[in-house]
Amino acid sequence: MRQMLKGMSLLVAVSACGQAAQTDSRAAGETRASTDAAAPAPGSDRTILFIGTSLTAGLGLEPEQSYPALIQERINSAELSYRVVNAGVSGETSAGALGRLAWLLRQPMDIVVIETGANDGLRALSVNTMRANIDSIITRVKKAHPAARIVLVGMEAPTNLGVRYTGRFREVYPDLAEEHDVTLVPFLLDGVAAQPALNQGDGVHPNEAGARILADNVWKVLRPLLR
Repeated sequence: MRQMLKGMSLLVAVSACGQAAQTDSRAAGETRASTDAAAPAPGSDRTILFIGTSLTAGLGLEPEQSYPALIQERINSAELSYRVVNAGVSGETSAGALGRLAWLLRQPMDIVVIETGANDGLRALSVNTMRANIDSIITRVKKAHPAARIVLVGMEAPTNLGVRYTGRFREVYPDLAEEHDVTLVPFLLDGVAAQPALNQGDGVHPNEAGARILADNVWKVLRPLLR
């Protein structure tokens, strides 16, 4: 589970591209409502908000191929009354996620899935700062929507940043999940990282088959929360 992509040295360049992509026309559509992909079942009255990076936005995929869209398909198949909102943005760091949180919190939400920090790791940003940002995100979600259930999605840092950095980075997610008593997805890319057949040409972003595994990883944690 802890093995990351063999081509992690490429990730810094990819990260920079992701950051630039936030301002180009492609990224203008990265924050997607579920109506752009799998449509929610008629009468859906509860909302699952996915806050995330390009991994959540589905960079390089069709909207219906992103893992949140695949989650919506499973929700529909299970005849559950939930609407998925994909608020993923490519290139975003935990600071960026925190910065736009006030706007996101205006929306109704019953479950919030938080996937952030991957780009902090790609840029070797401070683990302490990342932890503080994610801590603030969880705290603010709880304050604004005290009844909402929270799912924190774990990530890993590139191995070329050294054992100390990667170890501290990895610990942030289970530590915060325990501290805030929220549900944890241990590692979003479990089974996909370091698997060329499951990633796009950049070796970083999952392809259609890889996105299905991401959906599996999230669904097995998310499904017990749905009722």
